[in-house]
Amino acid sequence: MSAHDRSGWAVFGIGDFRLFGAARFLTGLAYQMQAVAIGWFVYDLTHSALALGFVGLAGFLPAVLCALITGHVADAYDRRLVGAAAFALQSGASLGLLAYALAGYQSVWPIYALVILVGTARAFANPALQALLPTLVPGPQFSSAIAWNASLWQSASVMGPALGGFLYALGPAVVFGGAGGSFALASLLTLLIRFRPAAMSERPPITWAALSAGIDYIRSQPVVLGAISLDLFTVLLGGATALLPIYAGEVLHVGPLGLGALRSMPAFGAVAMAVLLANYPLRRHAGVRMLRAAAVFGAAIVVFGLSTSLPLSMVCLFVTGAADMISVYVRQTFVQGETPDAMRGRVSAVNTVFIGASNELGEFESGLLAAAVGAVPAVVIGGAATIGVALLWGRLFPALKARDRLMVQG
Repeated sequence: MSAHDRSGWAVFGIGDFRLFGAARFLTGLAYQMQAVAIGWFVYDLTHSALALGFVGLAGFLPAVLCALITGHVADAYDRRLVGAAAFALQSGASLGLLAYALAGYQSVWPIYALVILVGTARAFANPALQALLPTLVPGPQFSSAIAWNASLWQSASVMGPALGGFLYALGPAVVFGGAGGSFALASLLTLLIRFRPAAMSERPPITWAALSAGIDYIRSQPVVLGAISLDLFTVLLGGATALLPIYAGEVLHVGPLGLGALRSMPAFGAVAMAVLLANYPLRRHAGVRMLRAAAVFGAAIVVFGLSTSLPLSMVCLFVTGAADMISVYVRQTFVQGETPDAMRGRVSAVNTVFIGASNELGEFESGLLAAAVGAVPAVVIGGAATIGVALLWGRLFPALKARDRLMVQG
């Protein structure tokens, strides 16, 4: 390829990345605002904490149950079309929630069915889009693209819940209608991406070996396996999100307004770190920095667990978000940047399950431990365990610890 061709491809790719980023932001915003509305809507109907738990389960199960199929689809078909179709399906589910809210029914089971539909669409969208991203930017800009992409999602995580809560005051139908429109626009933007992948000589056959290739690949790559599993156990053990209402009400005594501030701080920290990494990418010592970030995350959780000061607690949560973003940045660069394009979808599908497991199971683990020993000891124990995991992973995965550069030069 000539220098002129490479330059033209770079400009072409960046334009496509902007479309990709806009779609990513719109879907993140829609998902976050809709999640808030669904939670409030279900609680209004049932006044049951267990009913809220079923909402999370309904959203998470499709990613686990469909992981092998969604990864295969992402590798066998045009990833743009898979993503656009998934966003269209999410738009349809949002409109279904809109119709249900307007109808005034009282049964909660149709809501669960629609949440499962949303979860299924996300299960197909995530691996396809994760696998698509590396093809939209030149190699030297890939790590920065990872950071910018993460910052867009985290920005949506800051804005979405607040917007959803504000619009919910006008009625749940307003939120569901807005989310449906956002998903539909994201679907259109994804279709407008001009990049076309090279035509496949043949699609991967639907065999167990083909479907499980992502799992086999991750197991064969100690750096990728170490990065994914480190991120899993860091959030699984050290996450304190599920216990924030207890801290706001019983430890810090700051009420709902303080709870909102606490919940926003990890996302603010993640956005700040993502912007920093986008402008100043990590050049050296990637593995060691990921391990250190996990240890810093754990230490910040320990201090948060012991804090009785709202400002200190907010700073600690800000630090956890920033540290977690370093881990996400390194992990996503390894997973998306080094996996062969022909199997990126299958590997990304497994990665998506790990991410979902760390978040959902982490909240479940926090609740169980808090019920047994109390909220403060549970948070402190979780943070200390995360530090232990960071130290242990340095020994279990020496290849990860020794990894210097984010991208291996081909």
